[in-house]
Amino acid sequence: MTPLPASAFRRADESDDGLFYAVPRLVHHIDDGAQAAVTALYREHVPEGADVLDLMSSWVSHLPPELDLGRVAGLGMNARELGANPRLTERAVQNLNANPTLPYGDGAFDAALCCVSVQYLTRPVEVFAEVGRALRPGAPFVVTFSNRCFPTKAVAAWRALDDDGHAALVAETLRQSGAFGPAEVSAHRPRGGDPLIGVVARRLADR
Repeated sequence: MTPLPASAFRRADESDDGLFYAVPRLVHHIDDGAQAAVTALYREHVPEGADVLDLMSSWVSHLPPELDLGRVAGLGMNARELGANPRLTERAVQNLNANPTLPYGDGAFDAALCCVSVQYLTRPVEVFAEVGRALRPGAPFVVTFSNRCFPTKAVAAWRALDDDGHAALVAETLRQSGAFGPAEVSAHRPRGGDPLIGVVARRLADR
């Protein structure tokens, strides 16, 4: 896949993202089954004692409650949501669409997470490259999503695709970032509940 045109990352609402996310949303955006599927993926891929980057974070991180972790850095758009998240050890407010450069050192984390938010990135290749920079060699990047979104803030390419297309788009974005190895896709598709798709890739060792 060649890089998508700029039009693929336009949104119906191109107003300031900071205004859209200024009001805290202390709600769950996916149902209980989908949340459990996120936690199961994290349990599989995030090692004990890991330093974790929770990208586009909110008031809940869905990390396994029994998992003892080191540093858990949450980067999101709303300070009150981040402040309500008990799993975070540090918090940063940043609009990645305006500034994709992460405020962390090279090789700072053992795992990175992005839960039900990737559809809002207008510069995903740049952001994923930055995630790779901040991860240690072999560290996993776990990207999860469902079929729910704020449609006016989701990019055009996302709105045009189904779940399988979304997984292919995320996997290709990971590849184009140059930071990750082959992606693995998993799917939780219950009858009558929210689907949950996971795309997992590991940071290359030769960066």
